[in-house]
Amino acid sequence: MIAASPHPIIKSVLVTGATGFLGAYILQVLIQNGYKVRGLARNTSSRPFFIAPEILQQVEWVEGDVLDLGSLEDALQGMDAVIHSAAIVSFHRADRKKMYATNINGTANVVNFSIEAGIKRFVHVSSVAALGRTANGESVTEEKKWVDSRLNTHYAYTKHRAEMEVWRGLAEGLEGVIVNPSTILGFGNWDNSSCAIFKNVYQEFPWYTNGVNGFIDVQDAARAIVGLLEHTVTMERFILNGESWSFKQLLETIAKGLNKNPPYREAGPFLSSLAWRLEKIKAAFTGKKPLLSRETAKIAQSKTYFDNSKLLQFLPDFHYTPLEKAVLSAAERYLLHYSR
Repeated sequence: MIAASPHPIIKSVLVTGATGFLGAYILQVLIQNGYKVRGLARNTSSRPFFIAPEILQQVEWVEGDVLDLGSLEDALQGMDAVIHSAAIVSFHRADRKKMYATNINGTANVVNFSIEAGIKRFVHVSSVAALGRTANGESVTEEKKWVDSRLNTHYAYTKHRAEMEVWRGLAEGLEGVIVNPSTILGFGNWDNSSCAIFKNVYQEFPWYTNGVNGFIDVQDAARAIVGLLEHTVTMERFILNGESWSFKQLLETIAKGLNKNPPYREAGPFLSSLAWRLEKIKAAFTGKKPLLSRETAKIAQSKTYFDNSKLLQFLPDFHYTPLEKAVLSAAERYLLHYSR
């Protein structure tokens, strides 16, 4: 890859959530594009094994947390820009208290200290969940307004509230944008985040639904975020979505890439409610988190399409990776890593 020239006024970037799935790929793109990069990570976080060591060695790692005000203030010193990707993504009741604190209060802290530090550019990584979900196949654009609905998860609510903190910061003088990725797919730690979809298919989890959702390759999401970091547009949001697929199509494509049997039991609303309850009982005996929860079962039944045209208007040279290619490439890497 030929490194691009950094934004003329931005030379150094702080990335929160730097050891997370998307955050790690953002580090990679920033380093490849010639930026000085500082990664904020908790002392319990391990370096992402799915990023090349020579990339990670070029990152200035600082220990801290978006809820630790002192460490956050220190991490921002000398930085020109912030990409705030730290968040907890969970659909399990046990994680809700921590998720609310990190996603809402943590974002407010990053916004406030960024204003105080005179940060020149701010990119907030939100989620399409913050736009709200639809049940009947509507197409969602950046103009969609949040509406309280039984389809919205607790995670979605925290991301919506986090966005309100960012809009406040932009109104108070920050310059930057909000990005709303759809479900992010790629090679990472399959015990965490959306990477677990690959693990579930590898273990031949039998259920599928005909719900529809948006998906994006993790490397595409990272490239789009850095592209918007280098842009001058401000006070705008951008949906990041490669393609909208049914969950059935996604799971069958992953199964093909992993050489596994695809799911074969269609779960309508009734069977989905039964499946997550059975998983809950199973988890009580095994001590492991269930593969399904009430919220993920609800998501799997909804049908939502996401319009990605606005990003392409602002970044005309950007191209999304075809989703099938991205999924099969990730599956190949999972096989190589987890079959050793």
